[in-house]
Amino acid sequence: MEPVKVRIRNAEYLVQGEDDEQQVQRIADYVNDKLKEIEEGAEGLSEKRTAILAALDIAGDYFQILKEREDLHSKLRQRTQSLIRSIDSVIGPTEKR
Repeated sequence: MEPVKVRIRNAEYLVQGEDDEQQVQRIADYVNDKLKEIEEGAEGLSEKRTAILAALDIAGDYFQILKEREDLHSKLRQRTQSLIRSIDSVIGPTEKR
């Protein structure tokens, strides 16, 4: 993929990766939103502290999504097992394979 130019805060960066240009821009916008959110919540922070707090916030979002994903998988496994037991009880032992 070709490098994509993005603006984070007041600096431009060339980003090259697997994602298409729109996705890279969405990610840059997300990072900018987090930085702005941190800056508005705690004025006077250095740029480094703002970046670290934003990174921690983004990591927190990521781990929350991982947890929600695992919870969903667990519920799906439980539901699948319940459906299999229900089907087995209707089919009966003679028709099971």
